[in-house]
Amino acid sequence: MEFGLQFFPSVGPDEKSAGDYFAESLRIVDEADALNFKSVRIVEHYFRPYGGYSPNPIVFLAAAAMRTKKARLMTGAVLPVFNNPMKLAGEIGMLDAISGGRLDVGFARAFLPHEFARFGISVNESRGRFDEGIEQIRLLLEQETVSHDGKFHKLDRVSSLPRPTQTPRPPFWIAALATPESFEFAGRMGYSIMAIPLVGETLRPLLARYREAWKAAGHPGIGRVMLAFHMYCHESKQAAYEIARDPINKYLKAVVDSASEWDGELDSKDYPNYGKIIASLRAETFETQVEKSAIWVGDPKTLRETVAQYNADVGGFESASLQVNFHNLPYEQAITSARLFSKEVMPHVK
Repeated sequence: MEFGLQFFPSVGPDEKSAGDYFAESLRIVDEADALNFKSVRIVEHYFRPYGGYSPNPIVFLAAAAMRTKKARLMTGAVLPVFNNPMKLAGEIGMLDAISGGRLDVGFARAFLPHEFARFGISVNESRGRFDEGIEQIRLLLEQETVSHDGKFHKLDRVSSLPRPTQTPRPPFWIAALATPESFEFAGRMGYSIMAIPLVGETLRPLLARYREAWKAAGHPGIGRVMLAFHMYCHESKQAAYEIARDPINKYLKAVVDSASEWDGELDSKDYPNYGKIIASLRAETFETQVEKSAIWVGDPKTLRETVAQYNADVGGFESASLQVNFHNLPYEQAITSARLFSKEVMPHVK
C-alpha cells in the first residue's frame, strides 16, 4: 500500500490565517519525499472555512512541485461544475509541465449547496456539467484540435496549451462518497477512484462495483483505489486521542454546517440521498469515527493493526491519503505525527 499527504483546510481567519496555514502545509510537503509519501493532494472549495482557503488546487500544487522531486501532485479534486473546461485543461497542462509530468487529476461533482447558490448554478445540473466537463477536458488533453457541441460549453476547433507532458494525458481519478453510479462510472471509463470512508457507509460493495465495472469494460488490471483518512500518530494512544479529538470534532461540525445550507428540500434529482447523508454526518463524532476506522488515530502498534484490518474489511485498496494537519492542529504536532507514522507504521503495511 502507498501513502500520501492530503491537505484540506478547515479553518477561518479567526483560527489561523491563510498565510500561516499554507506556510505550515508546505513545510510538511518539504518532507514528503524523505518520509516516503507518494503523493500530495489538495481540494477545491469556496467561501466557507470548510475548504474555502483552497479555491484552486493548481496553485498549491505548483508550489508543492517545487518542494518535491518524486511525489505525485494530485487534485483532490477539481470541480468541473464551477470551471470552464478550456481553462481547466490549460491549467492541467501547465502544472503537468511545471511538475515534470507528476500530475494526477481528480474530478468531483461538488456537494455543498452554498457553492452552487453563490455560483448561480442549479444543483440539478451537477451530473450533466460533471460528465460533460470531464469529457471535454479529456478531449482537449488527448487531441491537438477539438470541436465538441456540449450543452454547457461548446468547443470550436480549440487547441489547448500547454500540451500535457504525460502521454496521452495525466491519469484521471473520480471522487466518490456513497453513490454506486459514481463508482461504476469510474470503473467503466478506466479511471481511478478516490473515496472517503466518512459517513459510515460500507465501502466494500461500492469498491466491488468499481472493480466489476472496470473488468467488464475490458481494462487491464483491477483499477486503483485511494481512500482518505484523518491520521494522528503518537507514542501514547491516550495522548493521540486527547490531542486529535477536538480538532476532528470541529472538522466534522464544519462539514455538517457547510452541507446543511440548502435552500429548499434536502434531496434533489442529482442528489437523491443528500438528506440521508447529512443525517449520517450529523451523528458522527470522534469516537464513532475511531470505532469504524474512518479515522486513524493512536500509537504505532494500534495504527498498524487498524490499517491492516481496514484494508481487509473493504476488500483491499491501493493508496491511503492522510490528512495530518487537520483543522487547527499545530505544525509541530502534525509533522511529528507524520514522521512517526512513516517510521513505525508504513514499513510494516503490505
